[in-house]
Amino acid sequence: MALRRERMRLGDMLIRQNVLTEDELKKALELQKGSGKKIGEVLVDNGFITEDMIVRALQMQLGLKVVQLTGVTIPKEVRNLVSVDILKKYTCIPFELDPYNANILHLAMADPMDMAAIDDISIVTNLQIEPYIATTRDILAAIDRCYGASETLDAARRFTQERAQLRGGAADDDTDTDVSDAPIVQLVRSLIEQAIRQRASDIHIEALENKVRIRYRIDGALYERMVYDNSLLPAISTRIKILGGMDISEKRKPQDGRMSIMVDRQDYDIRISSLPTVHGEKIVMRLSSKLNLTRNKKDLGLPPDEMERFNHMLASPFGIILVTGPTGSGKSTTLYTALSELNKEAVNIVTVEDPVEADIEGINQVQVNNKVDLNFASALRSILRQDPDIIMIGEIRDGETAEIAVRASITGHLVVSTLHTNSTASSVARLEDMGIESYLIADSLVGIIAQRLVRKLCDCKMPKEASAAEKEMLGVNPDEPFTIYEPCGCKLCNGTGYYGRLGIYEIMKITPSIKRLISRHAEAEEIKKQAISEGMNTLKMAAVNAVKDGVTTIAEMVKATYEAEEDDSRPKAADTSASSGISVSSGVEEIELEQID
Repeated sequence: MALRRERMRLGDMLIRQNVLTEDELKKALELQKGSGKKIGEVLVDNGFITEDMIVRALQMQLGLKVVQLTGVTIPKEVRNLVSVDILKKYTCIPFELDPYNANILHLAMADPMDMAAIDDISIVTNLQIEPYIATTRDILAAIDRCYGASETLDAARRFTQERAQLRGGAADDDTDTDVSDAPIVQLVRSLIEQAIRQRASDIHIEALENKVRIRYRIDGALYERMVYDNSLLPAISTRIKILGGMDISEKRKPQDGRMSIMVDRQDYDIRISSLPTVHGEKIVMRLSSKLNLTRNKKDLGLPPDEMERFNHMLASPFGIILVTGPTGSGKSTTLYTALSELNKEAVNIVTVEDPVEADIEGINQVQVNNKVDLNFASALRSILRQDPDIIMIGEIRDGETAEIAVRASITGHLVVSTLHTNSTASSVARLEDMGIESYLIADSLVGIIAQRLVRKLCDCKMPKEASAAEKEMLGVNPDEPFTIYEPCGCKLCNGTGYYGRLGIYEIMKITPSIKRLISRHAEAEEIKKQAISEGMNTLKMAAVNAVKDGVTTIAEMVKATYEAEEDDSRPKAADTSASSGISVSSGVEEIELEQID
């Protein structure tokens, strides 16, 4: 330990390892002034280096071992040695006692040269400390896994106690207490932090008869995480409304709000929706990160042939590119990825969105505001006078918006947008239902992308022999053995058997033959058959390939492709409406279109 106490500054060490230049360090030190952050955080936040680069440099310089905390089970007796406040202060976590010497504690540290942290934890535990290197991200995630639930429960317990004291007439003498220390503030903050670290896309706070249920949507499925006494609901609801800029006095009608939060040095945008129910307000918070939305197109997971089609569509100087699919299928991610690819100095890109989900540098983004009559149609009319090259429409919801988009594409603009349909071929019928002439659709469309998200199997997956019915679904020889995989469950995936999601795509390029079919009002099924004959892979084909590759399960394949397969076998939407007596502009359809995407 004596050698390690000759502490070398992190910046100097990174320069010595040729990871960082002196000029970059000087810039980082300037940015650090007044920020209250450590130099390592500043370097990572501003893109000079990555956490993994710091870890590798520390390993080479100090000769310490690197520990991967993901999936590591930390014994209860080790978790109880140090308080969570100290661990967060120093960004470290003990993960085991030495198997050969019970007086030595193995400590994962983001900065193993922090002697103050080593000394403090040694004093608290009365043990010798053996430092290990881990990324800040892994340490914070491990802290959340081990202590997050207890923190929220403790905050809830303290809030209940304080309320009981107030009801009993106890005076609150601590008038100088920071509002950030209030139990309900900590509770809401902890709920959000846990959700983000568990990769949740939504937080559901539900008022039931005798309790408040907290559920997280992870990889497209809802999981119950916490249950509180229903007396906590008013305080939780009020705190979230304050954060979202909503009216805390209004509990009788739905409200929408928005807030931003930084967790683990990453900015997140949160859209809030409140809905009055029988037992109180239900609140849903949708979590989104700019980094997740603005991906590199390679991260979409497109096969080589699909990527070629995608690139060909993006290279078009004018026309309409549509991204279709149900709510929560990843359409926004694909749109933002396309915009990031098209974002060049030489082009003027203007978007109209509801809401703006991520700020992209170099792109002019317009937020829809119905209170001042700034809707998609009116915004588009103004945008066309702004000399745009590329226009992005968050969603084509009505005939007026569709007509302006088509006219814009025909007059030399590239338009990208989303549409709520289940397949590529059915999108044509949807535009016709909106009142767009078939010849205009044929002239304007460049390509259509239909997509779904399927859950990926965790590495703990188990092989099994496919049954006869499963072989038939996959189109393999029923007489030959064929192995597929099913979910198992481990610490990494929280026992679900799934970890992350994979996009499956159906990309239809509008070729001359498909243009002719559209012009003569061909049925969706006929258009689909022609596209397949020209090399288009359907959603079903993509899902089957994912199952064969051991990436997902039969159940996920069926769930993702059922609607798409059914959609193409139905009559066109206009015929369906006539037979059922429900118009396209009915309340049911409008609700579907207004859902958060």
